[in-house]
Amino acid sequence: MGMTTMPKQSFVQGTVILTVSSLITRILGFASGILMARLLGPEGMGLMMMAHPLIPLLITLTEMGLPVAISKLVAEAEAQGNVWKVRRILHVSLAITGTLSVVLTLGSLLGAKLIAAWLLPDPRAYYAMLALTPIAPIIAVSSVLKGYFRGKQNMKPLAYSDIVEHIVRIPLILALIQLLLPMGVEYAVAGAMVCSVLGEGSSLLYLIVQYRRNRERQDMPEAAKPPRAGDRKTLRELLEIGLPTTGQGLILSFYSALQPLLVMKSLELAGVDTAEATKQFGLLTGYAFPLLFFPGFILHSLSTALIPAISEASAGRDVPMVHQRLDQAMRIAFMIGAPGTMILYGWAVPLTTVIFHSPEAGHLLELLAPIFFLQYFETPLGAIMLGLGRVNTAMWNFIASTILKAAAIFVFGSHMGIYGVVLGINAGICLLTFLNFFTISSAVGFFLDMRRLWKTIVGLLTMFVCGKYLFLFLAKTGFPLIWSVLGSIAAALVIYAVTLYCLMESDFSRMFRGKANNRIG
Repeated sequence: MGMTTMPKQSFVQGTVILTVSSLITRILGFASGILMARLLGPEGMGLMMMAHPLIPLLITLTEMGLPVAISKLVAEAEAQGNVWKVRRILHVSLAITGTLSVVLTLGSLLGAKLIAAWLLPDPRAYYAMLALTPIAPIIAVSSVLKGYFRGKQNMKPLAYSDIVEHIVRIPLILALIQLLLPMGVEYAVAGAMVCSVLGEGSSLLYLIVQYRRNRERQDMPEAAKPPRAGDRKTLRELLEIGLPTTGQGLILSFYSALQPLLVMKSLELAGVDTAEATKQFGLLTGYAFPLLFFPGFILHSLSTALIPAISEASAGRDVPMVHQRLDQAMRIAFMIGAPGTMILYGWAVPLTTVIFHSPEAGHLLELLAPIFFLQYFETPLGAIMLGLGRVNTAMWNFIASTILKAAAIFVFGSHMGIYGVVLGINAGICLLTFLNFFTISSAVGFFLDMRRLWKTIVGLLTMFVCGKYLFLFLAKTGFPLIWSVLGSIAAALVIYAVTLYCLMESDFSRMFRGKANNRIG
């Protein structure tokens, strides 16, 4: 058999490629988010967040958990050299996704008014929800192609498609918001949603072009093709992984759809009127959350590369390689998440003041940041569980944590207002991270190395004390707030990096030479 294959990157190369592209897209997205927040205000951001919940539900139902299954099964088939299985996985997945996406999207558009009356606490979000609905089938088909490229461990098409999407979307959004804002904030938000659809469409077009350009061309005769009955087997394998992932996605989508109602109702019981509750919801989801998720782009890239890498190692029964990937992922999560958390907590109010002109969002950020640190571990932990085939356990862990989070948000929010909502979110994060941690710990037997942990804590404390002192010094000497914030944070990060390197030079050398053991810290 003769064939040409698309380029394949190593685990580290794939992570670096995705990290660089994620950094570019995060900076672009973050900058556009700041401009949108200033143009639309807290009320407009609240309407935008209310318009989103239906879309994850549609995407989850159309994807059927297939992207994760595709990534895992393609990686395993590649390890076995089974070319026809790779192609069959993609064809079966696209057939399922294409059919479901057309049916569900048409149904959502026809029943949009009924859905809006049930889901949207503010009726002005109806136009934005309607405008965003066509994005579901585009994302669903894109995710199938991305799963295919992930399984092939070729991360370049994923990286470039995300950049293309942002380059198309951001200028259109900013232009259309300013054009439609005089008509009302609800129309400006709807215009932004239309531009999001166009951006995702451009990303899908790029992925299709790359697939057609890079797909393998075999000299294998027709007689060598596997029988059509293999489609049924492939479908079964896909659904064995995809259905539990779909269950988890459905719970997330239902929770996301109900979260605005849950938060608004709890705030109402706490005595907050609708307009103020919408504003507080916008501060939480439009201002605080983007800052919290910003440091996680490296971990998201890491997790994307982890699933096929661990699946391939697991399929080859290479246990030491599984341990090595786990060790690298956890240590990177700690070293990235810890300083990010410290900055978001220590500079919360100055950051939200400089970026959003909203110091009140900083108080919410202060309460979320310390516990959100655990979320930086949850992302790679979830990817490792999927790579090891613990899909059902991952689903039940997520369901348990989501039920607790929803109950805690309602109970605490109805008594303590928006700060109670934050407390409920923190409770859900804690439970999910610890459940996933102990699941993997029982499966592969890794543990915390307190020596490394204390070294990192020393670096964090040194960074925090020096950075805060410099911030206060710059502020007192008359520097503008933006330069005081940027200068002190940059200095704090340099101090952290230098301190950590001095304390853990031998650990860094081992990790990047790939001679890691099965510890984290």
